[in-house]
Amino acid sequence: MNHPENDPQYAGLTVNEGVASPPVINPYLQARKRRQTLSPADYVEQIRKGNITVLSQAVTLVESQNGEHQTIAQEVIEKCLPYSGQSVRIGITGVPGAGKSTSIDAFGMHLIEQRNKRLAVLAIDPSSERSKGSILGDKTRMEELSRRKEAFIRPSPSAGSLGGVARKTRETIILCEAAGFDTIFVETVGVGQSETAVHSMVDFFLLIQLAGTGDELQGIKRGIMEMADGIVVNKADGENIQRAQLAAAQYRNALHLFPIPPSGWTPKVMTYSGYFKLGIREIWDMVFEYIAFTKTNGYFDERRNAQSKYWMYESINEQLRNRFYQSPAITEILPLKEQQVLRAEISSFAAAKQLLDLYFNQQ
Repeated sequence: MNHPENDPQYAGLTVNEGVASPPVINPYLQARKRRQTLSPADYVEQIRKGNITVLSQAVTLVESQNGEHQTIAQEVIEKCLPYSGQSVRIGITGVPGAGKSTSIDAFGMHLIEQRNKRLAVLAIDPSSERSKGSILGDKTRMEELSRRKEAFIRPSPSAGSLGGVARKTRETIILCEAAGFDTIFVETVGVGQSETAVHSMVDFFLLIQLAGTGDELQGIKRGIMEMADGIVVNKADGENIQRAQLAAAQYRNALHLFPIPPSGWTPKVMTYSGYFKLGIREIWDMVFEYIAFTKTNGYFDERRNAQSKYWMYESINEQLRNRFYQSPAITEILPLKEQQVLRAEISSFAAAKQLLDLYFNQQ
């Protein structure tokens, strides 16, 4: 820019050019790279190589509600299926506050350091139906395990029905096994239906209990106790050791009232401290003793076959339910039938039959 003040007639007056205006765009800002789109074959190849990033992306596809994502995910699962089934699957449950996250951290570190295992920790979160939240907070409590390259920790999906979450967890197990993880933990964060879901996809079901809460006998829920292959009483340390041993004795007495499980294995009750890492080795000696026992008598394969059949029927039920509720004809008439039921103009059963007849007649 020319400044008239620099003209020779204005002797002794000079105006500098000044500083150039900085660019609007940061010159140091690098263009964001778009994620490369992988084919199902690419996913499988990278998963087989143990690429954790690609494994995480594949799990995200499994959890996605997008139809296109589901198509890719199912193809990836089919291709990974021949490389799955070689792990030991452990279900871990217990009431909130029983110390599951601390215990899983201690269990996982023992398996990695003492038994040279690779571990995947998955979770089924029944609370996700209401809060749409996830148990990602549990990952922060697995301080040691979350830093190990031999471990893969994946919270459950943040939405969806318990059945849907459970099915996606089972599919994630296949991906993790194809990635070379030889031990799978499936954790449930609450009590109730989620125990049944976990039991239907694991080889060993571990129930974590507490002592000293004044609730030992009331805490013996027959359904969960019958599912358990092993019961462990946590926080058996300091002044709580005697209470933990007493609780363990009560659980043993309760187990004597139940019939022998189909596996032929009598569930054991043990005490340990997840925080101080006491009694961890003994628990895993018990778990692997059970695995060897059931493989010898054939129950291990029998249970896995029964689980595969169970999930086939669960998938059929889920698909039928989804298609029913997504039908335009049903979506249109459902509120009307609901109001008729509320006004006692028609019974619940008659309304259901009319809706089902409408759905099947249009097929």
